Amino acid sequence: MSALPTAAEVLAGVDLTGRTALVTGGYSGIGVEVVRALAGAGATVLVPARRPGKATDAVAGIDGVEVGALDLADQASVASYADGLLAAGRPLDVVIGNAGVMACPQTRVGPGWELQLATNHLGHFALVNRLAPLLGAGSRVVSVSSTGHHLSGFRWDDPWFETGYDKWLAYGQSKTANVLFAVHLAALGRERGVSAFSLHPGAILTSLGRHLQESDLDAVMTLDADGQPVLPDFRSPEQGAATVVWAATSPSLAAHSGAYLEDCGIAPVVPPGPQTTYGVKDYALDPNDAARLWAWSVEQTGVDGFGDGAAG
Repeated sequence: MSALPTAAEVLAGVDLTGRTALVTGGYSGIGVEVVRALAGAGATVLVPARRPGKATDAVAGIDGVEVGALDLADQASVASYADGLLAAGRPLDVVIGNAGVMACPQTRVGPGWELQLATNHLGHFALVNRLAPLLGAGSRVVSVSSTGHHLSGFRWDDPWFETGYDKWLAYGQSKTANVLFAVHLAALGRERGVSAFSLHPGAILTSLGRHLQESDLDAVMTLDADGQPVLPDFRSPEQGAATVVWAATSPSLAAHSGAYLEDCGIAPVVPPGPQTTYGVKDYALDPNDAARLWAWSVEQTGVDGFGDGAAG
């Protein structure tokens, strides 16, 4: 296996026949490669999509894929999609929260929520909590974050940017929320055998960056000790999907629920300070903040499938 394996290489020899996985954003970027690899290993893969027609075209030719309608920024849509799965009663072995938006212009949805936090975190939070009855012993939830979480911790005093919007801080906050979500879900799911992980898939050129301008790259450029730019090692979508499917299936992670992963391994904790190209900030792993965010998210969505709304 190469230093940067593909998702198919990670799953070589793995038999997922009879397993069911759900992948949000599974019809573009690394998402479609996650779907392709899981289905190629024998899994049935559910692909909820804001644009079901586009999703159907994107996964055409991949056997075992079922497309549905879901807009993560719309809590009613989340409830409707989840209700359909609950009615079908099919157990879920893997749920991968991969869909997201990055550094978009200020946009308000629902009750005035900022779009990035609403989509990247609260949409997935509500979806997983609504689907809790379908998650049993051995199920895994994978939350796709990024080193973008280095840009901001959770802004407890102003999570909705009511005092001034910064698209990069909003993105960073949502990615920190993805990590904290996995930390507390790991704690809640332990007794019922449900594990959770978050991860950085690596730097990949995909449609996620469709809102970016040249000046944006300067704003988030990582610098070394001498103040020189450090360019990430860009990888293909197939390589970017590798850590995602590893998180979803690797037996070596059985004792590490709650971990933040990168490059098919557990990421190191990096010190406070500017964004780096690797590692996880300690504030994203803080169990007290994870419990506090869970309770806050229950308040926002009204959904608490794991019965821990009073935490924090």
